[in-house]
Amino acid sequence: MSRPFLKMNGLGNDFVVVEAREAPFRPDASQARAIADRASGIGCDQLIAIEPSARADAFMRIWNADGGEVDACGNATRCVAWRLMQELAKDEVLIETGAGFLRAARAGEDRISVDMGEPRLGWREIPLAREMDTVALDYDGSPGAVSMGNPHAVFFVDAVADVPISELGPKIEHDPLFPEAVNAGFAQVKSRDRIRLRVWERGAGLTRACGTGACAALVAAHRKGLTGRKAVLELDGGDLEIEWRADNHVVMTGPVALEFEGELP
Repeated sequence: MSRPFLKMNGLGNDFVVVEAREAPFRPDASQARAIADRASGIGCDQLIAIEPSARADAFMRIWNADGGEVDACGNATRCVAWRLMQELAKDEVLIETGAGFLRAARAGEDRISVDMGEPRLGWREIPLAREMDTVALDYDGSPGAVSMGNPHAVFFVDAVADVPISELGPKIEHDPLFPEAVNAGFAQVKSRDRIRLRVWERGAGLTRACGTGACAALVAAHRKGLTGRKAVLELDGGDLEIEWRADNHVVMTGPVALEFEGELP
């Protein structure tokens, strides 16, 4: 049977969003890779399925472009939230994910704000292979480590443009220190409320934007005393507003875009 999908993006981080509330959609890794392939498939950074949930407006399932299933994706959450709000005529929705429940709300024309929950900062929560201080890892560059439902190592650099991310990213992603692999962020603090960021995403490579990576970068920067608790994150695809609130929740606000609709064979 054919199945409808939406091609969407959040700051250029793009997704194939598949409707799976009426009939199950469980591609294997090779099928997910085929859909994500930019040469022979539809092409995307992540494949998303909107599934039924007994405890929320929907469940969001996520596969990276390499076919591996993951628990969290901030930009995809904004896109799925927008889709549900349009369908349900609501200004706020609750989305269940493998990483927990995320509440999203309208924040303007085609802009969505998502409460990404509390950052996980313990070494076992990241997770790391051994105990160490997650403010500054015992690792080249002393990155900060944060989990936003997925693991991030955030390296603070003088100039992001000078970092050979395509060379360093795969090595960091698969370093034995990170038993579940890791997203590698490279952050240039431009002021107390502005950070330039590029992210090598595990299973996807260098993307135009990473929502959880932006959240992790703000948390890591504040823990090092480099910024306040709120900042604009400048990504290749545009800006995200991130706030680590006093209640320990991280809120991400940014745009969504619908590129086109189609049907999977």
